[in-house]
Amino acid sequence: MIGRRKFVAGALGGVAVLYSGLDARSEEAVPFSAGGERPKFKAPPNTCDAHFHIYDSRFPAAPNASLIPPDASLEAYSKLRDRLGFERSVIVLPSTYGTDNSSMLSALGTLGARARGIAVVDTSVTDETLKQLDKAGVRGIRFNLGRAGATTVDMIEPLSRRVAGLGWHIQLHMQGDDIAANADLLKRLPVTIVFDHLGRIPQPAGTGHPAFALIVAMLEKGKAYVKLSSIYQDTKVGPPSYEDMGVLARAYLKTAPDRVFWASDWPHPSPGKFGKPDDALLMDLCAQWASDDAMRQKIFVDNAAKLYGF
Repeated sequence: MIGRRKFVAGALGGVAVLYSGLDARSEEAVPFSAGGERPKFKAPPNTCDAHFHIYDSRFPAAPNASLIPPDASLEAYSKLRDRLGFERSVIVLPSTYGTDNSSMLSALGTLGARARGIAVVDTSVTDETLKQLDKAGVRGIRFNLGRAGATTVDMIEPLSRRVAGLGWHIQLHMQGDDIAANADLLKRLPVTIVFDHLGRIPQPAGTGHPAFALIVAMLEKGKAYVKLSSIYQDTKVGPPSYEDMGVLARAYLKTAPDRVFWASDWPHPSPGKFGKPDDALLMDLCAQWASDDAMRQKIFVDNAAKLYGF
């Protein structure tokens, strides 16, 4: 396997604007992230990491939580921000905390205007709570149906209707097979859908999978966004190229460059069979998969700014 530096330098070719003037290595290792090099890609001003989690044992896990990772603090996340060079963030409540958004709101309060939040609620949530979340900087709700937890498929439609008036979207983490099985439901929702992690399309089916066709159709109609995140979960190829996931990413970008954005998914609670990923490599790959600087500006800055209201 060729090394990370050699692979990315060759893949990015002679696009000089991608290369940062920063030192090659970050000052401190980033917890939960492999490697120590900074990305070759120089993140534009106001680059947004559209998906990360905080795990903090000061906040109790939900009784039925199936995933309780070690603490991943805002301090540790700041090292990732320094290493990759982004400024804005979207903090997503992980399944660990059920519908208790306290940990997310605490971190959101610390990050301030440079961050937005994605909450998890169930159908018992009150309108007053939704309004309070909105004032705190929350801009959507997540349904994590990739593992058993606080939300179910039956909650998607009623909760979508309740948050539509706030201008929120729903964020969906669902396996590709389940996305395809729920196509009729997803197409009739009154809100925008953000598909996590390239839609969790199984490999090697890739662009031939029916979930991919559904997501592409929704992107074309302006009803969805998709995140270039967690590239390591479903790949069969792995690093350094992740080429099977690159095929998906490039297809989404060709279809709807205004509806795709980058996200780290730090601290990588489900790293897949290849282990802890190199965040700088993943950022460089997303920059490579974009065809030009105008598209890079969209996936790293503009698309997230529009959706999250920065």
